[in-house]
Amino acid sequence: MNLSNLHPAAGSKHSDAFRVGRGHGSGNGKTAGRGQKGQKSRSGGKVRVGFEGGQMPLYRRLPKRGFTCINSKKIIAINVSELERLEADSVVTIDTLIESGLVKNTFDGVKILGNGELSKKLTVQVNAFSKSAVAKIEAAGGKAEVI
Repeated sequence: MNLSNLHPAAGSKHSDAFRVGRGHGSGNGKTAGRGQKGQKSRSGGKVRVGFEGGQMPLYRRLPKRGFTCINSKKIIAINVSELERLEADSVVTIDTLIESGLVKNTFDGVKILGNGELSKKLTVQVNAFSKSAVAKIEAAGGKAEVI
């Protein structure tokens, strides 16, 4: 037996359709199970999320760190030297980069950077290039095309 097998005994729980506030004889009349006084006894007595009864809430007690820009994009960077693995005279697209294992996930785009050397003629079609990467690809006889 474990916690996932436990359930209340038959008849020990009221159904959701239990009629409250129908007099003393019903066993749940007058205050209808809401108790005597307090915020939750009144109609519309909802406690907002994070409210701790006037105590400083947890989200205000914890220190805040850093900043996350909601408009930032995650660009995957690949150096020119890593394109040496690919076959010469081929068209390099994002799909071929994924197939070759150079990229696992493209996120918001792929950018080729100019670190390293390239000796093969390649037509590279990705989202962005650095100036030095374009110069090295074209020096090897290839093309750098932005898609």
